[in-house]
Amino acid sequence: MSQKKGLVMRSTGSWYEIRDAENHVWQCRLKGKFKIKGLKVTNPIAVGDWVHFDVEDEVENMGTIHEILPRTNYLIRKSVHKTAHGHLIATNIDQLVLIVTVTFPRTSLGFIDRFLISAESFRIPAVLVFNKQDILSEEELALQQEHISLYENLGYECLKTSATEGTNMTAFSDNLAGKVSVISGHSGVGKSTLINSINPELDLATQEVSTFANKGVHTTTFAEMFELSPGTFIIDTPGIKELGLMEIEKAELGHYFPEMRELLNECRFDNCIHFNEPGCAVKEGVAEGSIAESRFMSYLSMLEGGDNRR
Repeated sequence: MSQKKGLVMRSTGSWYEIRDAENHVWQCRLKGKFKIKGLKVTNPIAVGDWVHFDVEDEVENMGTIHEILPRTNYLIRKSVHKTAHGHLIATNIDQLVLIVTVTFPRTSLGFIDRFLISAESFRIPAVLVFNKQDILSEEELALQQEHISLYENLGYECLKTSATEGTNMTAFSDNLAGKVSVISGHSGVGKSTLINSINPELDLATQEVSTFANKGVHTTTFAEMFELSPGTFIIDTPGIKELGLMEIEKAELGHYFPEMRELLNECRFDNCIHFNEPGCAVKEGVAEGSIAESRFMSYLSMLEGGDNRR
């Protein structure tokens, strides 16, 4: 029985599509039950993982995974099925790319903030791509620019695109070059259309936004990795309605807001959680306008365990 090393390209729950060094794709299952030390998850393996597997059937391209190789990082969300457990979204990631729309459907600032705090907590760079420029009114364009100014001032890269008009597709493609990027966002924001624009051969499924609810229809069922060009990978994820924060204590939440992180040593109390303590530099920053009220409201929602879908 031969052994191989491969990259997990797709996960469907119990089966994994794994690509080996010769670009041969194998269908593999896990050998027994895997428990990852210190990590309570519903799925021990995720897209982006490197694994060792045994070839069971060369004709049917079947194998059995027996080892998960060490990860550089991972992205996780709360499991919707199992309390106190997480669900691995992807591993070994170079950047997170959130596709955002001001309208049709609207991406809330609370959702953007939750995504960025997740990226900060896992120390993964994040990029915001504001899509659907072609359908925005003057008022919506002004609102979008307010959002972009807010996040650019915090150090986050922002791109403006229109997948249907081809606006800034080169910049979008250049941003992905040579990296493993997780592409995420609400259903209907144009993830698949954007990806198809820069690599039509992938031909990812797309769906119109429902005009009745102004919400997208899920087109991606499982996370899946695609190679756009040699060394450039994207991981397409299902539309995430709630990116539940994991592994963040209340006392450290403020560390993942760059504008709050700068003020952490200026609060009167070392253990200040910026809620109702006197002498709080963060609350003073909000009052003075150096910290955006929307960001502070997101912080309070996360502190109280809210889902930030506003």
